[in-house]
Amino acid sequence: MYAIVDVKDKQFKVRENDTVYVPYHADAEADDTLTIDRVLLLSDTDGDVTVGTPTVDGATVEAKVLEHVKGDKVIVFKKKRRKRYRVKRGHRQQYTKIQIEAVHTA
Repeated sequence: MYAIVDVKDKQFKVRENDTVYVPYHADAEADDTLTIDRVLLLSDTDGDVTVGTPTVDGATVEAKVLEHVKGDKVIVFKKKRRKRYRVKRGHRQQYTKIQIEAVHTA
């Protein structure tokens, strides 16, 4: 059984006991429970697929927040040749690590 969910306009394919890095949730603390109600597609154990229009009615996904983490550093380097212009900046995106507890059908 799996589901495709929409978390802050990003889509993830999840199963029970999966660990997923989703965009940063500032209001969620560690060991909190998130209820994701934007389920776009749901597949049961028999292989039957339910596609939502745009979401599946009554389907939810329960997830537990494990921690907040930062992604790998991305280096942004700008240069204009022969002008003595060089700028080097770095950025680390923040993510929330969640574990999928249960997938509830309608």
